[in-house]
Amino acid sequence: MALTRSELREKCMIILYQNDILNKNKNDGDIDTIIKENLDIENDFVKEIVYGVITHFNELDSLCNKYMKNWTIDRIDKTGAAILRIATYELKYTDTPSLVVINEAIELAKKYSDEEVRKMINAVLDKIINEEE
Repeated sequence: MALTRSELREKCMIILYQNDILNKNKNDGDIDTIIKENLDIENDFVKEIVYGVITHFNELDSLCNKYMKNWTIDRIDKTGAAILRIATYELKYTDTPSLVVINEAIELAKKYSDEEVRKMINAVLDKIINEEE
């Protein structure tokens, strides 16, 4: 059974979360292995998002930090940071409509982050849409 885009975004978040944990613990994980462990079949959407976030990691963090008040992306929980990076990547580098990106990010944040992080994700994405696009 094929996964929905929402389910694929959740897989991207899990993959990026796992990669972040491995990198913080100085265990350089092979991203292809992490992807294979989380997906039954190869998926171009997941690869595009995961590799895109990793490739543009510093740029995405810098953009997110620009719109955070008295916070930085590395201070929020790792799942929230992964969600925010995915959404920021989609806004900047894909044709996904902004409303879809925000809705998908908020739904993931409701499932994996607390209300404060969810609100921060919403606010940052809103500012990126209104001031960067």
